Amino acid sequence: MDMDREKQTGIKVVGIRFKEVGKIYYFDPDDMDIKAGEQVIVETVRGQEYGDAVVGPRFIEPSEVNQPLKKIVRKATEEDREQVRRNEQDERDALKLCSDKVVEHKLPMKLVDVEYTFDRSKIIFYFTAEGRVDFRDLVKDLASVFRTRIELRQIGVRDEAKMIGGLGSCGRELCCSTFLGDFETVSIKMAKEQNLSLNPNKISGICGRLMCCLKYENETYELEKKRMPKEGSRVKTPFGVGSVDSVQLLQEKIVVKYADGKREIFALGEYERVDKQTPLDPMERGVVDDAISESAPVMRNRKPKEKPTRSDQKQRVEPKADENNVSPKQGESQKNNRRKRNNRNKKKRPEGQEALLQDKPKEETIATEEKKKKRHFRGKPKKKKAPSTGQPPQN
Repeated sequence: MDMDREKQTGIKVVGIRFKEVGKIYYFDPDDMDIKAGEQVIVETVRGQEYGDAVVGPRFIEPSEVNQPLKKIVRKATEEDREQVRRNEQDERDALKLCSDKVVEHKLPMKLVDVEYTFDRSKIIFYFTAEGRVDFRDLVKDLASVFRTRIELRQIGVRDEAKMIGGLGSCGRELCCSTFLGDFETVSIKMAKEQNLSLNPNKISGICGRLMCCLKYENETYELEKKRMPKEGSRVKTPFGVGSVDSVQLLQEKIVVKYADGKREIFALGEYERVDKQTPLDPMERGVVDDAISESAPVMRNRKPKEKPTRSDQKQRVEPKADENNVSPKQGESQKNNRRKRNNRNKKKRPEGQEALLQDKPKEETIATEEKKKKRHFRGKPKKKKAPSTGQPPQN
């Protein structure tokens, strides 16, 4: 009954792939009995094309395909297969000739691949470049050689890696050149959710873009994140209430941090989620885990220290040291220091200076000291000018 309903509402299609690892396109088989694995000739926008049937006849909703569908012309014959082999041989020659022309015209582009349509009505050249390229003269030269329609199509670095192929950092062949039919969107958010290093060299493929395999496990990580608590949230464990310090998604475990700074690991089901405003507890000792040492202090009933008042601070002022209570060793060291200072001062003064200072009266000594200060402050003393008499100078 279900099959009959699908026939009434659905459209009969066959999935065709034109390249070994390419996108699957749906075509109308009409009344032909086409099975998966057979080769067919179909009508496309570019003309007739040779492809492989990878999806057998099935019924799908009309909204899933772009209508009207192109029809399958016929099943491929031996002559059609021979035509495909000739096209592949001519593509190699055309690639070499076009590369020489690019060098001749000095164009900033890199030729990647060449493709003939099945009926040879068009030849397509795929290339990469950093910006726009003016290849009008190149197209004229190629058209004069091949005598057919020429199309130059610029592609990205991911398409280049898909066409050329290679080995990835995992040691296997590139996913895009082996089984990925179409590219999917990959973002840096996927690497963050999987706790991967954000170093571009480690999460980028040989094409220089983010690796396509980041998409494979992203759905699993999203489901696991919904099951596990977030970092910073609070949970209730056998040791008390703590905050989630880190989450191990693949092991389905969390690391809980308590108020006293201690950490413990718990598996899924060994804890309960609580409100974020619930106060944290220190780790209780001897409740479940015997490995916790009994010497760990319990901070629950400890009172905070009281700050000392000003009156207490005045009472706690230490008494000054008594000068008489000096040890004999300290007294000898102080005497020696005084002697050394006196000896230094005597060496600095010239002989007989002390006697001259004693003989001079106090007024003279004060005047000399003031002169010294003035010289030191102002520099050299200024010469006194002669008093002006109002008469011209005498020769």
